[in-house]
Amino acid sequence: MEYQRVYEILRNKEKTDVMYQDRPVWIQEINQHMAKVGFIDNFEEKDVYIEDLYEYDNNTEQRGPFNNKTGKIPHDF
Repeated sequence: MEYQRVYEILRNKEKTDVMYQDRPVWIQEINQHMAKVGFIDNFEEKDVYIEDLYEYDNNTEQRGPFNNKTGKIPHDF
């Protein structure tokens, strides 16, 4: 995931499904290339590279960096 998209998710009030290694997470904070995430399935927290995060679309069961307006995966993914 790109830094700008993570920033948009943090600012947005809508729920966005973000994943790390096939596990759902919420983003707590970002610092340059790292994000502090909390895992939804337990109380674990971890610092991860932003580029290792991705969005998951429950409707289409697709994963990847989605275009915020269309919900489609960009061609360069």
